[in-house]
Amino acid sequence: MVEPPTREQLWTFAAEYHAFPSSDELDAYRTIIEEWTADVDRLEECAEEYAVTPETERAATRDDVDTRRADDPANAFVRRFRIGGNDGPLAGYEVGIKDNLAIGGVEMTCGSSAFEGYTPSRDAVVVERVLDSGATVTGTLNLEAMAFSGSGELSDFGPVPNPYDDDYLAGGSSSGCAAAVVEGLVDVGIGTDQSGSVRVPASWSGCVGLKPTFGLVPYTGGVSLEPTVDHVGPLANSVADCALVLDAVAGAHSSDSRQSNPPSVRVTDGYSNDGPLTIGVLEEGFGFEPGDEAVDERVRSVLAELDRCGHDVESVSVPLHEDGYAVYNGVVLEAFAALVRDEGVGYYRRGSYDAEFAEYFGAVRRARMGAFPSAMVLTLAFGRYLATEHRGRYHALAQRLRRELSAQYEAVLADVDVLAMPTTPQTAHERRPGASLAERIARSTKMFQNTAPFNLTGHPAVSVPCGFVDGLPVGLMVVGDRFADATVLRAARAIETLRDE
Repeated sequence: MVEPPTREQLWTFAAEYHAFPSSDELDAYRTIIEEWTADVDRLEECAEEYAVTPETERAATRDDVDTRRADDPANAFVRRFRIGGNDGPLAGYEVGIKDNLAIGGVEMTCGSSAFEGYTPSRDAVVVERVLDSGATVTGTLNLEAMAFSGSGELSDFGPVPNPYDDDYLAGGSSSGCAAAVVEGLVDVGIGTDQSGSVRVPASWSGCVGLKPTFGLVPYTGGVSLEPTVDHVGPLANSVADCALVLDAVAGAHSSDSRQSNPPSVRVTDGYSNDGPLTIGVLEEGFGFEPGDEAVDERVRSVLAELDRCGHDVESVSVPLHEDGYAVYNGVVLEAFAALVRDEGVGYYRRGSYDAEFAEYFGAVRRARMGAFPSAMVLTLAFGRYLATEHRGRYHALAQRLRRELSAQYEAVLADVDVLAMPTTPQTAHERRPGASLAERIARSTKMFQNTAPFNLTGHPAVSVPCGFVDGLPVGLMVVGDRFADATVLRAARAIETLRDE
């Protein structure tokens, strides 16, 4: 039951909007609100009457789930268990799930001690589809706390070392996904990507990481950063496995308002075409600081080899790409602050609203906000500052520039099949256990210059290994038209084939 607010509560909440109702107005409001609270109470009755219950519940319970173990030197897992293993296109595949995607009956931590204790009752749609395709889900995978870093060192469960050198980091925020895949602990990791969190660890750790077209794979059941940049996608050791998984998890779902009638896409029907591609080398994707010239040189060398193999490789320019990450921040800073204020679920959209998550998140942010990662608190504070002191001006500017950025990419993609550039400007960061808080936060976002802009525009992008610099993997990122995921994977396969020859 909802108790009507007192006169004092009404005045306080109105004052938050700089309205100061008179005594007569408060009396009038109270009369009307008594009717409104009756409507709110009726919602509980309707939900029971019409059996509005969680769509999917799985057999896994806490009794099935191991605690964190000492036999995981990669620090890739948060929990281990086994669910599924039926017939289907993914039969025989062992899949790990990033621990910000819900699995019914399994605690979800989001890599943060503040969030421990939350157990969703239903699966994320992507998890449901993985299981329905015959895969065995074998655990939840480590990630940067609340997915707020790209380095791999800011999980509350400890850093994830690079599979090629323990003195370096795996990258993030899907750190455990990349490490588990490369170490052979799972066949596929399912990660989330809001600024590069699938592609960055794939690049640094040496596997394939795919951010599909925005809305192609339902995000329902994943913890959101900003609904217009939320993506979910696979990490695997081969392009073929990424393609197979994408076919299994892609497609419309009524619960996800991010989707707008996505077309039926079967990438396995088209990605293996060996015909020549026109590849646009994005000149603004090179030379970022802090970066490594050797990474740029390695990527250019592979692209030159593709040209020699019969593909048409040419230079292209998107001037706004240089500032694409600034545009991204302008969109996300204020939007994320608003999302957290709205209990991590938000408003203004159709689709599923996870009431149990909103209730838990709301309680946690009030009781344990200090336990959330410092990078997240900084983002909230600065985002709220911009919104309050500048009244949304910079968010609005960024949204206009977002459309311009998308238009510039589209203009170039009209003449080429895909764009190509380094996934990250550098190889993996070295582990620095004694680094200051300021240093760890500062370097946690120094790798998103090429990845984040495509979260804004929704174009499909894949990172594929293209060699090494000083013993550490280098990723080459390929980007294509929206819903041309098969073409993107086709280009990735050409790079993979070149590497394997």
